[in-house]
Amino acid sequence: MIALGAPGDARAPARDSVPAATPAGRPQSCIPIQSIRESLVRSDSVIDFRTNGNRIYRVTLPKGCPGLGFERRFSYATSLSQLCAQDIITVFSQSPPMRGASCGLAPFQPVTLEKRVAHR
Repeated sequence: MIALGAPGDARAPARDSVPAATPAGRPQSCIPIQSIRESLVRSDSVIDFRTNGNRIYRVTLPKGCPGLGFERRFSYATSLSQLCAQDIITVFSQSPPMRGASCGLAPFQPVTLEKRVAHR
């Protein structure tokens, strides 16, 4: 199976914006692909996966992934029904369409994101 992760909203916060998060359980090695509602690329090193039930799993890439924070989209290939810490993602560039760096994932840490306060 091949999938593409991309921001869920074009009005997303500025690139390389990583909201603070508090761990909310033990890290998971894998999460079911069918439960992933969206992937939110926060930086070259951080991806938040929102799953059914609005649960957030944060993956902090061990060495970062060049271009991920700029492009904010990636693809992955797996023959399983799960996305796992040992899987590889590949940065996807849309203009011109091409593949970028490939990087290993890390454990999926359930987190609670801190709510942002709007400034006036």
